[in-house]
Amino acid sequence: MPVVDYAGQSIEVNEEGFLMDSSQWTPEVAEAIAKEIGINELTDQHWKVITFCREDAAKQGTPPGLRRISKNSGVNMKDLYQLFPKGPGKLAAMVSGLPKPQGCI
Repeated sequence: MPVVDYAGQSIEVNEEGFLMDSSQWTPEVAEAIAKEIGINELTDQHWKVITFCREDAAKQGTPPGLRRISKNSGVNMKDLYQLFPKGPGKLAAMVSGLPKPQGCI
């Protein structure tokens, strides 16, 4: 597996760039991942989604898909596509340090 340097940490990722060990995630790692995928600054709305994804995954045992995020996070579908362009479910999980949600291409 590839190893990437995020926020001064060497972190193992899979071939798609998802963290192999979500316990290595920190807010600084999230910011580094976001920059890498083209999100220059994480806003309060981004953090609302990231926090929801991490808390939901801890409860459910799997990362939330896009519908679960939009239904339960307080951020609607249109806004999710603006916050995480080109695949909000996948990118939200990646920035949140979670595995790729099932059903994401």
